[in-house]
Amino acid sequence: MKILKKWFQTQNGAATKWALALAIAGFALGCDRGAPTSISLEGPWTVRLDSLDVGESEAWASAPFDGAAISLPGTLDDAGMGTPNTLEPELNNYVLSNLARKHQYIGKAWYQREVYIPKDWENKKITLTLERVIWESTVFVNGREMGKAESLIGSHTYDLTEAMTPGKHLLTIRIDNGNKYPLINVPGTRYPDPINQDMAHGYTNHTQIKWNGMLGDLILEAASPNAPGNLQIYPKVDTNSILVTYEQPNEDTSGQYLEILNANGTVVYHTPMDRATYESGLVSLEVQRPEALYFWDEFNPKVYTARVVSASDTLQAPFGYQKIAQENGDLTLNGKRIYLRGNLECSIFPLTGHPPMEKEGWASLIGQAKAYGLNHLRFHSWCPPRAAFEAADEAGFYLQVELAHWSLRVGEDAATTAFLRKEADKLLREYGNHPSFILFALGNELQGDIGLLNEMTAELKKKDQRHLYATTAFSFQRPTGERPEPEDEYFITQWTDKGWIRGQGIFNSSPPHFNADYSANSEHIEIPLISHEIGQYAVYPDMSEIPKYTGVLEPLNFMAIRNDLEQKGLLGLAGDFTNASGKLAALLYKEEIERALKTPGFDGFQLLQLQDFPGQGTALVGLLNAFWESKGAISAQDFRKFNSEVVPLVRFEKAVYESGETFKALVEVANFFKELSGQRINWSLSDEDGTILEQGSFGNVDLILGNNVGLGAIELALETERAQKLTLAVAIEGTEYQNDWSIWAYPKNVPTTANDIVVTSSMARAVAALENGRKVLLSPDPESLEGVQGRFVPVFWSPVHFPNQPATMGFLVNKEHPALTNFPTDTHTDWQWWDLAIRSKSVSMDSLDVEPIVRSIDNFVTNRSLTTLFQAKAAKGALVFSAMDVTSDLENRPVARQLRHSLLTYMKSDAFAPNKSVTVKELRSLGVKNGEKGFSTKDIYQ
Repeated sequence: MKILKKWFQTQNGAATKWALALAIAGFALGCDRGAPTSISLEGPWTVRLDSLDVGESEAWASAPFDGAAISLPGTLDDAGMGTPNTLEPELNNYVLSNLARKHQYIGKAWYQREVYIPKDWENKKITLTLERVIWESTVFVNGREMGKAESLIGSHTYDLTEAMTPGKHLLTIRIDNGNKYPLINVPGTRYPDPINQDMAHGYTNHTQIKWNGMLGDLILEAASPNAPGNLQIYPKVDTNSILVTYEQPNEDTSGQYLEILNANGTVVYHTPMDRATYESGLVSLEVQRPEALYFWDEFNPKVYTARVVSASDTLQAPFGYQKIAQENGDLTLNGKRIYLRGNLECSIFPLTGHPPMEKEGWASLIGQAKAYGLNHLRFHSWCPPRAAFEAADEAGFYLQVELAHWSLRVGEDAATTAFLRKEADKLLREYGNHPSFILFALGNELQGDIGLLNEMTAELKKKDQRHLYATTAFSFQRPTGERPEPEDEYFITQWTDKGWIRGQGIFNSSPPHFNADYSANSEHIEIPLISHEIGQYAVYPDMSEIPKYTGVLEPLNFMAIRNDLEQKGLLGLAGDFTNASGKLAALLYKEEIERALKTPGFDGFQLLQLQDFPGQGTALVGLLNAFWESKGAISAQDFRKFNSEVVPLVRFEKAVYESGETFKALVEVANFFKELSGQRINWSLSDEDGTILEQGSFGNVDLILGNNVGLGAIELALETERAQKLTLAVAIEGTEYQNDWSIWAYPKNVPTTANDIVVTSSMARAVAALENGRKVLLSPDPESLEGVQGRFVPVFWSPVHFPNQPATMGFLVNKEHPALTNFPTDTHTDWQWWDLAIRSKSVSMDSLDVEPIVRSIDNFVTNRSLTTLFQAKAAKGALVFSAMDVTSDLENRPVARQLRHSLLTYMKSDAFAPNKSVTVKELRSLGVKNGEKGFSTKDIYQ
């Protein structure tokens, strides 16, 4: 073999390379002790593009054609083929739509190579498998068309027995990645390029791209004419048995046997197939569960291999012994309640533009998800390849898969409906054995003929009871989105007919409180309930991410933002913007998750999401970037405090207290691990220096599976002469399970006036005082100001996808500034800022030369330099300007009172010496009222 390789390496030209590949394959086949059962088609192919659809099947497939060399498995994008990108990094909807493909090709492409069929394969059944293709494939052998296949979720398979006789053959495969069934997709009309309007993640440029090529296994396989196929294993937990089925052309099972192997390859069960039944091509055998075969779940991911062996063929499939069910409205696995701590997976792989086809890539992703306490992935409007299921099986990770279906026009086209039915059957056939596959939904946010969805769901339930089914993962079509459909076995929603069950509709309208859950709006739902796409809190783009894009996609959206920041002199603040907005998002995610965990009727949540979504207007809603790497906002260890199988929780009334008030909290634990008896729960209250002020414990606590409420009460009198941030911590002794919360305590009586400082909300009075050389604290009515309406929560999803929203992303606070000495704060927005943020406007500093004390982080489309609190010299005097209301109702607004006190204390000191100036004209320009358009998160498709 070495001599053969060396000779060919001295030759030149593509033909010689082909001859080398064929010679090596033939040598390997000839040297094998037994007949090989498969031939890999990985390696060099020739490709010819046919964007104008002029290819003639007989002519193009009958003889070798001229074309470019390409390595498969792979895509045209990998090979740098297609139309080069011509977009420049500009802040427009073309660029901000999604990551840019460096090369793009939509249409037909012809792939060709020669294959050699060994003599041992004579009289064998020969099958070609293409593991993953977008969207349609057509196969030719020596110019003869052998058939077509179409699928976005599974393999394209062909029976080539008639054409693949022993010897050399010309294999040609035409791939067409054009849009075959447009009605599976909802159009994103914000995006001017029609190719970028499709948003379902099985066929889109927003996450995975509309690649052309072949991925995963490309393989020819030989088997006997009566070889078994489609091995399915059905755990029958209620009868402690296993049903095994497979397809076979005739009923002869003589000499065949079934065996089950554990993960170490040890046979734990063996039986001949002589007791099997045969009907309509299906062999069936039900056996008792072997004692050595254990249940599969997230804590004990026991995976087995079932194998049917005959004299000439072996067929095998992985499986786990489990039963997913809904019992009395609870989601159970193997009779025990489980809780889904979920995250969306939208096929976001920014280096390749397509999902990993090897188990290692998925194992890495799932490992990172588990590090952050997740136990579940929802594949939004797509289905991952086999490798994802294999990795999830081994990790004990729960999956929800969906058809490549996000449509507002369900049922309008019969051909589309027929395609979806075939896709659903294929999904069950190819992935149904995997124990991690527990939930199946027909698509995302579907609208249209809901009766058809119920009909399709009922059909699937009859075919395969190993999973739970839902008509749709939420719907904006009422009443479908408000209550379960008749065929739903679980229900994913944002709201019920009684109201919201996620925080986006709540956190801006209600002051911070931590004693709430969603019981009032959810307890009447009688099947497992999962909250839909919670979170969606945007984080400012991380400019340090740009160099990471070394693959087929270019971050023109990030580059456009970077260039705009640089032009405006703000690039040096970009890292601070990312950090501060990320920490705000993290605390909102914490409260979202804890409210869900506190709700007894809940069975899980699905975040949107832990990692960034680089499409749909650059929706950077992740605490991790698109590569699943931390942005530094929160560590995995801290995230697990409130997102784990066991989470200590407390209920308390509010975030801010005045001296003399009593802090009251009730302790509870969400336990979805196992029953834990005789536990001790410790709590403490400490100051910012870590000094413990109070502590206590509750002993001999028994924790059942589910929500353990009313485990103990904490009641503390808060007395303080200075403003403090305090931390309440609760931990289960001797375990890793701990959690903590911040509260703020302020003195009740602090000076809010000063003889030598003019405090006013009047622009005219402020200007007069400044012209007389006075110090002025100016806090106008925010509604009178030109600026962005104050909000506590940051941008929802994306300011491009949803432009009609007050689009700021939290505060960036100069916490070391002496103006805030008596106002304890971090560098980012925290709960104590809520009242001030709501009663504020963010005013522009673009034309002002002032010193910001609190910046408001603008969205990445407009990138204005915004502030809510600044200082400057003006006329003959000096000014602190607050666009947050620190004037009205101070008796009932302790945070505003304390901030005002801190500002005045600073202004009375020698430290108050602004070094930048603003003119009276510039100051007056801030006082022009400008209304903001309203925004509703329900306005999804407008």
